[in-house]
Amino acid sequence: MNEFYKKHIKESEASLASVEKQINTNSLLRLAVIIGGGAILFQIFQTNNIWLLLVAIFAIVLVFSFLVKRQSHLEKQRDEQLAFLRVNRNEIDVLQGKESMYDHGEDYNNGKHPYVSDLDIFGKKSIFSLVNRAATVDGVEELSSWFCAPSDKETIMSRQEAAHELASKDEWRQGLQTKLLFNLGKQVNIKTFLGRYLSDEALQFGNGFMKIYVTLIPYVFVAGVIISVTYYPIWNYLLLLAIANLMWTLSQAGRVSYFSNRIDKVGTTLMAYADAIKMIEDEPFHAKLNKDLQTKLQTEKSEKLSNAFKVLGMLVDKLDSRNNILVGSLLNMLFLWDFKQVLAIVNWKKSYEGDVLKTFDIVAYFEALVSLATLQRNHVQWSTPVILNNPHTDKILAKGLNHPLISQEHAVANDYDASSHSLALITGSNMAGKSTFLRTVGVNAVLAYAGAVVCATSFALPIYRLVSYMRIKDDLNESTSTFKAELDRMKFILELVEVASDSFVLIDEMLRGTNSVDKYLGSRAIIKKLIEMKGMGMVATHDLQLATLEEEYVGVLKNYHFDIQVIQGEMLFDYKLKNGKCTVFNASMLLKGIGIDVGKI
Repeated sequence: MNEFYKKHIKESEASLASVEKQINTNSLLRLAVIIGGGAILFQIFQTNNIWLLLVAIFAIVLVFSFLVKRQSHLEKQRDEQLAFLRVNRNEIDVLQGKESMYDHGEDYNNGKHPYVSDLDIFGKKSIFSLVNRAATVDGVEELSSWFCAPSDKETIMSRQEAAHELASKDEWRQGLQTKLLFNLGKQVNIKTFLGRYLSDEALQFGNGFMKIYVTLIPYVFVAGVIISVTYYPIWNYLLLLAIANLMWTLSQAGRVSYFSNRIDKVGTTLMAYADAIKMIEDEPFHAKLNKDLQTKLQTEKSEKLSNAFKVLGMLVDKLDSRNNILVGSLLNMLFLWDFKQVLAIVNWKKSYEGDVLKTFDIVAYFEALVSLATLQRNHVQWSTPVILNNPHTDKILAKGLNHPLISQEHAVANDYDASSHSLALITGSNMAGKSTFLRTVGVNAVLAYAGAVVCATSFALPIYRLVSYMRIKDDLNESTSTFKAELDRMKFILELVEVASDSFVLIDEMLRGTNSVDKYLGSRAIIKKLIEMKGMGMVATHDLQLATLEEEYVGVLKNYHFDIQVIQGEMLFDYKLKNGKCTVFNASMLLKGIGIDVGKI
């Protein structure tokens, strides 16, 4: 995939250089029109030919307007190329293990959640950081919810199908990211803001007379000009009417400002959203979820919502013209411009407020699916997990299972088959890989439940309710010792297992905060309690004595281990999961490495 993104970067840089050159040329042409046009008008003014002067003014204004519009178009092209460049450079960074420019999800880290903190789901160097390609606040919220709790099998499979289709649409997928990248880093939730705007009962304006008058006033002035030029001059009356219009708009300036201030500069944002929405509307989809989402992007009258967004965006931009005193005054004198735009916004609000907010949810869902699709596209060697039906009878079966955050160069794949037991007891040496293996199983399960591909050759599992016990620490704010924190967490786990028979526990070295005797006795009692409650999961421990539980609970608890090999006094870790209990421990060798000989104590 590196070459794919590098090719896009090279093409984008070339296009960007070309657009920048055109922008500079266009700017010089605008300057030339201003200087040259001024000189031409001065020369024509000397001739006292009023008609020639009017034609020249019209021609200069027309050319200048064209160049202004072209400049805006070129700048939009430049901004899109810059965004496209950022999107592709970010993919290179992520593939190289660097930090992603997208939200890492730190706000969703919660130490009291059943598993997110222990499994590195959120934060820098997290699974969410690896996956997320959502630029909008709603998109981040949507994707994060998929990582916080498992979905049902039907939803998971529909996401798998939808993400698989989007993974094959490279240009479209990156195009949508490009269109929405302007949201990156913004704290304002446009959906919430627009929702408040649309639901504001104070946003009522005008009456029957005003609506009719605003519609007719441009025609009145056109008729007046024609009469003045061809029949009888009534310029003074037209001037008085224009002044009356201006005074009327000034008297209502406070109410118009309320409309304007409430939505401010959101018009440009809405028009940018319109481009993204149109991409979704126009793309031919085959996956059921993608088609269903696409179908929802219509109003009750079967109109495309991208058009509704563009209309509101243009209305807001037109209303912003009032901020230029000279232009605003002239527009209000001739067209009652402020009233015209506000009335149009009120009418838009009545027509579309029931449809428009759902658009943001659909865009957010597509952003989340694009995130899953990008993960699949970047890691073609990963596999689509098989979601099994029954968490009580179906068991995990994994081949070539790796941790997604460990680079391929250093990762060691493991197989695991839980068909012969409910609880795996994993013993092993320090740093041999016990904790990493527990996290590997947990993290891939979270990815599977979100609808993503997993870092494995194959991975089949039912939908479990995951709960972990790994990074237990004290809390000075709550005056909680490490041991008390461990007890609280274990109480939480046991209570959950008791009421939720589909729970799957991941416990790493329980009761570290007490003495060795109590630690062993307490750990043994807890494991027995879990078995009594028909608990499922994995327990990693240094206490080799706990391995004797396999003899008591044949077919329920099974021993596994990670060990080391000592060759010529050097410890070698292979990080491979093996059957049975561990027989080689390395604490004394590690201590010897820092100058402490255990044999002399």
